[in-house]
Amino acid sequence: MEAQGNGYANGKHLPIVGNGFPLIHRASFIDNFVFGAASAAFQSEGATKEGGRGPSIWDDFTKRWPGRIADGSNGNTAIDFYRQFKEDVKIMKKMGLEAFRFSISWSRILPCGQLNLGINKEGIRFYNELIDELIANGITPFVTLFHWDVPQALEDAYGGFLSSKIVDDFCDYVDLCFWEFGDRVKHWITLNEPFTFSNFGYVTGVHAPGRGTTAATPLTSSTEDSTWSFEPSHRSNTITPSEPFDNGNPAIEPYIVTHNLLLAHAAAVDLYRKKYQACQKGLIGITNVITWMEPYTNSKIDIDATERALDFMLGWFLDPIVYGRYPQSMRKLVGSRLPEFSDTESEKLKGSFDFLGINYYTAQYVADAPHSFVGKLSYTTDPRVKYTGVRHGIPIGPLSSNGWIYVYPQGIYETMMYIKKKYKNPIIYITENGYGDESNLKDRFTEARVDKMRTNYLIDHLRCLREAIEYVLK
Repeated sequence: MEAQGNGYANGKHLPIVGNGFPLIHRASFIDNFVFGAASAAFQSEGATKEGGRGPSIWDDFTKRWPGRIADGSNGNTAIDFYRQFKEDVKIMKKMGLEAFRFSISWSRILPCGQLNLGINKEGIRFYNELIDELIANGITPFVTLFHWDVPQALEDAYGGFLSSKIVDDFCDYVDLCFWEFGDRVKHWITLNEPFTFSNFGYVTGVHAPGRGTTAATPLTSSTEDSTWSFEPSHRSNTITPSEPFDNGNPAIEPYIVTHNLLLAHAAAVDLYRKKYQACQKGLIGITNVITWMEPYTNSKIDIDATERALDFMLGWFLDPIVYGRYPQSMRKLVGSRLPEFSDTESEKLKGSFDFLGINYYTAQYVADAPHSFVGKLSYTTDPRVKYTGVRHGIPIGPLSSNGWIYVYPQGIYETMMYIKKKYKNPIIYITENGYGDESNLKDRFTEARVDKMRTNYLIDHLRCLREAIEYVLK
């Protein structure tokens, strides 16, 4: 297959709809494959000052730095899911969704973040009604316990996830959730994309709590055939603070935050398994994100660089919960800045999941960057790699108008094979996958409904996912 003939740089993808290939149907997948959709509390609920909810770090972030949100918006109303959820669930049912993943707002049920400072019964009631409504409409709830919205009270009290104190408060919070909702919720996710929380919140500062330092070296550079970045392409990393800032330490803080996130995850799983799992008969896991990485060249240095890039994005979180330790490449390059797990913590981490959630959107090329560490130390430059979506003038896949999603369906297949081989073939749910297209905002309703790029993106990824499933079943 010619690379230029299909618009992809290496021709490894499976053909898209419109070229005579069959559509994907429910019957294309095995019975226990689940079709669903996902959202998160701050993105959807609104009602940030209603129903007894306390503020989260995202309320503070969007108020303090509105310029770090693309359109300057906030979560005060969002899509008004808090009031409109029953109508939204009807739409989900009409769409044929089999599952819906949502997150619980920690500060909606514990406004001050701590159990001993009071439970908000209105918040408990809201999530009970939502769960009951989903089940009544034949939709299975998947519940995320933490989707980046630390209660502001805990951020003010001890720095949120910069302090190990948060592990006990997190355990109290999830204990309450298991107790209140676990009779009906059978799929729990402790953390959503801890990579994004640690990196964007404590390195680049584009997410709450907005900590980090303006990079000492440029985050992008250009050569004759490519524009390079020291950041993997993911979400809003193209939106950087317009003003210089220095309110954190990106060489240390992301590693501390991740360490405490992992300890909180392990403690929550341990609690669930000891206290609830036998009687509630549910499963508990964690959701991580991956940008698939391909070597820029076939040289050993770029192949090794690609493995390091995967370690610093995915292995940072999967190695501890599978093997009880951080990747060796991180230990070597980060050194004493990377915290150590005690023997007890390591044992608690190993195997601390019944399933893995994986969020996959895009892919990039990776090359070795041995001199990227010039200047201040930072998580960004620690891997000594650089990223690009273009090789010799040809993109790895078509670029969405949102600026960071290169369409590369084969990457979801490669991701499944990589995790199967390296991480002991776990049960996997693709908890996020999708296509952001800003052109829809300019289209009229009738035009926006003819959404060929998004349709092709989803069907191509489903086809590649089916290929991965069929390979494993063989």
